[in-house]
Amino acid sequence: TKMEKTTLHVEGMSCQHCVKAVTGALSALPGVAFVSVDLACKAVAVEYDPAKTSTDQLKAEIEDQGYDVIA
Repeated sequence: TKMEKTTLHVEGMSCQHCVKAVTGALSALPGVAFVSVDLACKAVAVEYDPAKTSTDQLKAEIEDQGYDVIA
């Protein structure tokens, strides 16, 4: 299966706790291979298997953690 990469822009992340919360939540989803959070850019880069999870699921998971996904 071809892995896809997406970058989500997230408001509300400010510290290493936020990074851990977002990374942990996304890493727990099926098919997610890699998560990288850039606090300065307010960006979350995710590499995932589109057959197992969707960008909508990724966004929902981040929002469940209390952050706002802008795009």
